[in-house]
Amino acid sequence: MTQQPSWVMVILRFLIALLVGVVLGSIVQTQFNLAALQSMGVEIPLGLRIVSTREDLIHFGPVYAVLFSVGFVLSQAAAMLVSRWIGRKWLAPLCAGAGAIGLLITLLLVNRIAPMPTLIAATRETTGLLAMLVTAGIAGLLFGLLCSQTASSASLRGFASMTLAVGGVGLSGYFHEAQAQSQSASASELPYRIETVAEGLEHPWSLAFLPDGRMLVTERPGRLRLLSAEGDTLVESLSGLPPVYASGQAGLFEVLLSPQFEQNQQLFISYACGDWDANHTCLAYGTLTDSGLEAVTEIFRMKPAKHGDAHYGGRLAWLPDDTLMLTLGDGFDYREQAQSLKNHIGSIVRLNADGSVPDDNPLVGREDAQSEIYSYGHRNVQGLVFDENNQRLIAHEHGPRGGDELNIIEVGANYGWPIATGGLDYTGARVTPFSEYPGTVSPILEWTPSIAPSGMALYNGELFPLWRGDLLIGALVNKEVRRVRLSDDGAHAEDVEGLFGELEERIRDVRIGPEGAVYLLTDSPEGRVLRVLPQENRT
Repeated sequence: MTQQPSWVMVILRFLIALLVGVVLGSIVQTQFNLAALQSMGVEIPLGLRIVSTREDLIHFGPVYAVLFSVGFVLSQAAAMLVSRWIGRKWLAPLCAGAGAIGLLITLLLVNRIAPMPTLIAATRETTGLLAMLVTAGIAGLLFGLLCSQTASSASLRGFASMTLAVGGVGLSGYFHEAQAQSQSASASELPYRIETVAEGLEHPWSLAFLPDGRMLVTERPGRLRLLSAEGDTLVESLSGLPPVYASGQAGLFEVLLSPQFEQNQQLFISYACGDWDANHTCLAYGTLTDSGLEAVTEIFRMKPAKHGDAHYGGRLAWLPDDTLMLTLGDGFDYREQAQSLKNHIGSIVRLNADGSVPDDNPLVGREDAQSEIYSYGHRNVQGLVFDENNQRLIAHEHGPRGGDELNIIEVGANYGWPIATGGLDYTGARVTPFSEYPGTVSPILEWTPSIAPSGMALYNGELFPLWRGDLLIGALVNKEVRRVRLSDDGAHAEDVEGLFGELEERIRDVRIGPEGAVYLLTDSPEGRVLRVLPQENRT
């Protein structure tokens, strides 16, 4: 019988240790995620816990294996080389320590380059991070013990040299998701045509029409641009804006005119304020002049401060009683706080125009709750519109990997995040075992896989009769606009079709112009304002 070369045995032992590290890491992250739910009073029976652990091994395990393997192979190779200098008796403890350090460095690097603050949810807290590092240390210790008694110096040296040569390949691209592009109809077959109104805008976020036809466009870095009705820039950046924290998803968000704008010239803006270590979603109003804003006053600041630059919400809408609705995100790393009424995280708040709290808000008078809260249990609400015909407030929010939701907002209701969702974490891990849960409101429409919904408008214009009464919802991932039809009673909704996909651009906002045209904002460093008109409508 032919004996396998010693370096082959080293590789087999490495693969065994790698498998142990992946399995242990997956189990630990599942238990920490479930513990976070239990801390909110959620009951998780043993059978459901076992199912969640198994599902994470299937879906999270392969992603974690890719993430874990690079740091593990490099760290174990380095430990082997060091053991040659100080003695092979130190191989096992060296491999254990190197395994933990390798995972720590990998997590720090991935969290820096990933769009979200913390990729693996279990590592948001120090105890969870330490537990994950211990699993990597155990895997390293196992590898060291398997090798220390049987492998020759030459085989260890060969394995170390080989892994150091190839182990750095593939550090990027782990989380790239291929996006299928559908075939678009030719321009002559489409019932509409698209024209460019303005271009060269840096990540435009929101659009508002002034009574005289001029337009206001927010740009995420902190500029409020004034355009003519034809799209010419009148003022590139209006003066007087408050300091804006611009980083990642943070920046200047919505601009909304006062219901009495023609009398008071007031407009409202939502934005991120603060810095990386401590920031908020803020709301201010000011008086518009020809060159800027005057008498700008902050009237609301989300509490508490959070770190990072993700999930701010920031959409605004007026109710018929002239109270103002503002959406607030969960800050990504703070998702459990969306179930707490003691803070504003992951909620929709209702304010008077001066920032005071309406007397009939659902939580007024409760010492254990923020009185501005109108609804809670949201992840990141990026679309908000009030349907005047049916007297209902409609919102959509981002799920993680799937589980985007469209909801009819009810007073004081809990929309479930993160206790109930149809989505998975970006790593494939389960956020929760529940897609619905008692005491929470289920969505009337859900998108899985995610479309990443953005701005939303209710079409009531005359130019496109087929779309009347439908929602037009920007889809950042799909690079299109989804047309959605709600039932009269609001019990369900139908995703009818995708529009404007031929643009192949991320759509950040959708607005209906005073003439009934559809206006789109494209999300890019060279963003555009686009106008959609019927094919036969020529100016």
